[in-house]
Amino acid sequence: MTPKRKKRLMLIGLMVAAVAVAVGLLLNAFQKNLLFFFSPTQVIAGEAPIGHTFRIGGLVMPGSLQREEDGLTVRFDLTDNAEQVPVRYTGILPDLFREGQGIVSMGKLDESGVFTASEVLAKHDENYMPPEVAEALEKSGQMPHGLKTGEN
Repeated sequence: MTPKRKKRLMLIGLMVAAVAVAVGLLLNAFQKNLLFFFSPTQVIAGEAPIGHTFRIGGLVMPGSLQREEDGLTVRFDLTDNAEQVPVRYTGILPDLFREGQGIVSMGKLDESGVFTASEVLAKHDENYMPPEVAEALEKSGQMPHGLKTGEN
């Protein structure tokens, strides 16, 4: 092999290695930014990652809403009518938030099993339920009749 050919082969090898490293870094960043959705049943079963951000959805348990003295922190239980997960949120709740309604929340699960929400999204109509929540309720066999999802 001539020295000129060796240089070309080395350059091509470096280019391939650089592209492979770039693709690896891109896939790693993409994986870290994915937000998975879990139902309360999946969280209780241990399928949700502890300490990593994900979304959880379900119905706010009637009678579980508790406001703390600071006026911004609330605690409530989220259920799919099979299991329930305690949720803690500090911030202003959406105007449509109330007990018995479907919500989707983003946050992290701690070691004690409490979901600390950074965002709470409430449904916008009495017959609407977020698609993820509706699917989780259907899987648990607890979907209320007459509700429609955002896919309709």
